[in-house]
Amino acid sequence: MSFMWVWSSVVIKVFVHRMLGYGAHQVKGEVVRYAVSILNMFFFAFMAKVTKGGAYNPLTVLSAAVSGDFSDFLFTLGARIPAQVVGSVYGVRLILHTFPGIGRGPRLNVDIAKGAFTEGFLTFAIVIISLGLARKISASFFMKTWISSVSKLALHILGSDLTGGCMNPASVMGWAFANGEHITKEHLIVYWLAPVEATLTAVWVFGILVRPKKNEASAVKRDETPQMKSGKSD
Repeated sequence: MSFMWVWSSVVIKVFVHRMLGYGAHQVKGEVVRYAVSILNMFFFAFMAKVTKGGAYNPLTVLSAAVSGDFSDFLFTLGARIPAQVVGSVYGVRLILHTFPGIGRGPRLNVDIAKGAFTEGFLTFAIVIISLGLARKISASFFMKTWISSVSKLALHILGSDLTGGCMNPASVMGWAFANGEHITKEHLIVYWLAPVEATLTAVWVFGILVRPKKNEASAVKRDETPQMKSGKSD
C-alpha cells in the first residue's frame, strides 16, 4: 500500500502536467489534479476495505493501535510501520529510476518550530476527523470516504506551502532517504515526532470528548430499566 501510494502521487503529476499538458500553477490543471486526487483516495479506501485494514500511513495504524490491546500495539510498531517505511523507500527508488528528475518530495520552507506546529496541527485535525467518522457513520463507506478525502485534500492545501502538508511520515521518509536527508533534525522533528505526538494527543482528546456520551447513554438505560419493570408488574 505504501509503495502504491508514493507512486500514485507521481502518476497523478505525470498525468496532469505531461499527458494533459497543464502548467504547474494553471487553475484548470489544479482542479483536475485535485479531482483525480480525490478519486485516488477513494481507490485506496476501497483497497483498505478489501484488505481488511491495509494502510499506507503509519499514523492511521498508530491511532488504531493505541486504542487496541498491547499485542496489537507491539505488532504495529515492530512490523506494520517498518513495512510501510520500506515500501515507501523502495517505491521512491523505483520512481527516481523510472522518472529521473521528477522531484525531491516535500520540502520544509519554514523553520523547524513552525514546521513541527504545522504538521502537528494538520495531523491532529485529520486524526480527529477520522476517529469521528469511524464512530458516527462507520456504515456509510461513500460518505465517510468523501468527507475524509475532502478533509485530507483541504488540510494538504493548507500546509503545502509550509511543509508540503504531508501527514504521512512513511511517504516523506521515502523521499528523504533517497535524498540522504532521513536522519536530519528537520526530518525527524517535523515529519516524525510532531505527527506522532499529534496522533497520540488526538486519540487522547477524542477519548475525553466521547466519554460523556457513553455515560449519558448508560444513564438513560438505567433510568429506563425501572420503568420497564414497573410496567411489567402492572
